[in-house]
Amino acid sequence: MTVAAMTFASLMLSPEIVRAVEERNYPTPTPIQSAVIPGVLSGRDVWACAQTGSGKTAAFALPLLQQHSEARRAIPRRVRSLILVPTRELAAQIGASFDAYARYLPSSASRGIPSEPRSPWNAHPPTKIVAVFGGVSINPQMMALRGGADIVVATPGRLLDLVDHNALNLRFVTTLVLDEADRLLDLGFADELTKILGLLPERRQNLLFSATFPPAVNALAEGLLRDPLRVDIPSTPATAPDIDQRAIKVDVPRRTQLLLHLIREHDWTRVLVFVATKYSTEHVAEKLRRAGVKAAAFHGELSQGARTRALADFKAQQLQVLVATDVAARGIDITYLPTVVNYDLPRSTDDYVHRIGRTGRAGRSGVAVSFVSSNTEPHLRLIEKRHHMTLTREIVAGFEPVETAVPITPLPSAATGGIKGKRKSKKDKLRERGGLN
Repeated sequence: MTVAAMTFASLMLSPEIVRAVEERNYPTPTPIQSAVIPGVLSGRDVWACAQTGSGKTAAFALPLLQQHSEARRAIPRRVRSLILVPTRELAAQIGASFDAYARYLPSSASRGIPSEPRSPWNAHPPTKIVAVFGGVSINPQMMALRGGADIVVATPGRLLDLVDHNALNLRFVTTLVLDEADRLLDLGFADELTKILGLLPERRQNLLFSATFPPAVNALAEGLLRDPLRVDIPSTPATAPDIDQRAIKVDVPRRTQLLLHLIREHDWTRVLVFVATKYSTEHVAEKLRRAGVKAAAFHGELSQGARTRALADFKAQQLQVLVATDVAARGIDITYLPTVVNYDLPRSTDDYVHRIGRTGRAGRSGVAVSFVSSNTEPHLRLIEKRHHMTLTREIVAGFEPVETAVPITPLPSAATGGIKGKRKSKKDKLRERGGLN
């Protein structure tokens, strides 16, 4: 006996939502969607981990839209669903995804999208979705929130700004979603997240999604959830993205020349290059432009207008190369990005997964190349160990490395206290100058 394939309709989603999903060429639910959607609809907390490109956004957006389309709404509206994300681009992208999934719901009429007559299933006031993030004027976002909203997608800092301006309140939130939850739970967002949690009702549904959950954030995640539905979709040959991972040995000073060589040799049409610092984004992009390659920098200290233009130009293939910090590693979805290059290896081993996950999406194949020098070889081995893989070290003709690793000279035992790696502490420096006895 053959088992019928699961469909979006079988997940108890409305015909209007199913129609919008089918128009986006989602033939059947992905494993994360099949596992999570029923749990969200039943009101359970969810802890979901699945690789990038697995459909996590739809896994929470579709059931939330279903719930809001059926709900009786108060006037003025109250924020019932709050989706927190770590970057501005991800907030805008998820807001756009909600709009697309709601295309045939009554909410489409309020957004300038032609809608069809309401069906009996959908005979409720429109669902209002607002995405808010920093780097742009707060005034249009305050205007968008007039009269309230049902679903808000936000970065933590801008959300708190809007609360301070009395543009919204969070007392009626029934569902909190942390997308890229591991990033939101780390120390960089700790203070803002603590403030936001203090503004929310204690009783609520919590949904956590990410491609990685390092041990350091597990305790924080567990503290947020009540009897969660745990969904962990392992990467298997059937579900893993089709990414050809390569590691090329090269001396640090020759990385830009090697990058240019690879772009020309393989005729790479679009390349996302990850570097360690904002200075490096500008420096490498300028070198590429001098060599005749259309390139731009992308980092957190650019104005939001500059970031939006650079990303839009890259998606429209008006740029061949986008040189970025890890601000581009989370959630950004480019329809067809064939190549990712780790010019610098990521500091966090988990960020390796997020970086290379920008390619090989939506069933397409991709290439992820990592440059490795004699000094970064140990870090690449750590990345391999953490992700249970082994990459063959390649050497490109004409770029054979000649550098050797710089040995770390241990200090005398009397001066070793407080030293991390090669960097001396203030106490060690004082001791050397005779100022500490």
